[in-house]
Amino acid sequence: MFKTVLMIEKALSDADVELVTTLHSEEKVSFVVLMQPRGKQDELLRALDDVALGHLDKVVREHDESESGPTVATESLEHSLRHLRRAGAEAVGELVEDSPLERLRAVVEEHQADEVVVLTSPHFVEEFFHRDWASQARHKVGVPVLRLFASDS
Repeated sequence: MFKTVLMIEKALSDADVELVTTLHSEEKVSFVVLMQPRGKQDELLRALDDVALGHLDKVVREHDESESGPTVATESLEHSLRHLRRAGAEAVGELVEDSPLERLRAVVEEHQADEVVVLTSPHFVEEFFHRDWASQARHKVGVPVLRLFASDS
């Protein structure tokens, strides 16, 4: 069985689930999902990304949604785990409040993961400065790190 640590920031769409569950063709996959919703960390860089992509309404909405608390994040994580399981994968997960990259390193070691998949919306400013999860993870974990863009649907 192929073990993947999947880092996300929002609930997986059907397209996202299909993408990550078919990466290894017919091989059975097990996921450990780490979810850290977009929040206060690097808020300015994330707002610049949204503006650069022409998502001005998203900047305002995200600021309002960040006040909604952990219940939305918990529901999003549970939704994602259910969808991965329905697609035939094993899936467990957790919310990450602080230090997502430190938690990632620990999870990779605990589960003896084969790879890390970072599935987030584009964050061009963060990526340019190598502050995105995938760029930083490549220096922290001893397994391949794949960067994929999440579906907007």
